[in-house]
Amino acid sequence: MNWFNFFPLIMVVTLVIMGLYVVLFKKNLIKMIMGIAIIQNGANLFLVSLAYREGYVAPIWTSAPATDMVLPTPHALTLTSIVIGVATTALMLSFVIMLKKHYGSINSDDARRCRE
Repeated sequence: MNWFNFFPLIMVVTLVIMGLYVVLFKKNLIKMIMGIAIIQNGANLFLVSLAYREGYVAPIWTSAPATDMVLPTPHALTLTSIVIGVATTALMLSFVIMLKKHYGSINSDDARRCRE
């Protein structure tokens, strides 16, 4: 096996680690949302890389033999994940806008102090 076959999985691990670092160690809520988006992109890359099979064709070509097609399920899951990711990112950003309007800061420490 070639190391190039493992490159997408290495990138998945890299994206998830980078996203976790941003979420855990940054105080700016916008940066934290960007870190969550990076983790979501890593999950999407993982789903797409699981679906790839060398020499197989996409199931949209009907003239190919049935045994030489990849499963469409991971691609459908990836598309669903992208849509859900966009919606949750928009919701989180709207929460940040409301925090900024009410308390004047987008720092996570300031948002924790607002509970009192």
